[in-house]
Amino acid sequence: MNRREIEKKLNDDRSWLLETYAQLSESQLFDDLTPSEHDPSNYWSALDHLAHLALIERNFAAMIRKHVAGEKNPVGLTTDDNGAPRTMAQIMATVHAMTEEWQQKHHGKSLDEVIALGQSARAVSLQLLSELTDDQLQEVLPGAPWGDGTVGGVIAANADHGRMHWKWAKDAGVHDH
Repeated sequence: MNRREIEKKLNDDRSWLLETYAQLSESQLFDDLTPSEHDPSNYWSALDHLAHLALIERNFAAMIRKHVAGEKNPVGLTTDDNGAPRTMAQIMATVHAMTEEWQQKHHGKSLDEVIALGQSARAVSLQLLSELTDDQLQEVLPGAPWGDGTVGGVIAANADHGRMHWKWAKDAGVHDH
């Protein structure tokens, strides 16, 4: 993907996501919806799913910055800093603990507060996109399983991530109008 396609995808999907969430009632936004992958006694709301996107978008940008700076393990999921492989169970336990911490920190925030989290994360992505060369956008981000694995594909994957979380919220009982 080129920078124009990436930005269009990010903007189109963000607009769709904001319109979709804006149509939800307070109950649909805040009610317990899906059990946490880290602690099944903790439930995520639809807003928790929306807030989660900001964390991952910031993490993707940080990984890309590490890659551009020459770090050998910029994603850091499949192996540790010493190159030792991690099992899928270890990877997912780490990811779920990280996302749970974020969810706990932002749980109960208003729709506008959660939208602001997303705006801040999107600003980071767009700033990064503006700084990368066309060649850098095509580079493979080592260890990245998202999108097509390229730097540009990982940035664009933020759009798909929002749609995926909306599908999970919808499947769990939230319905758009």
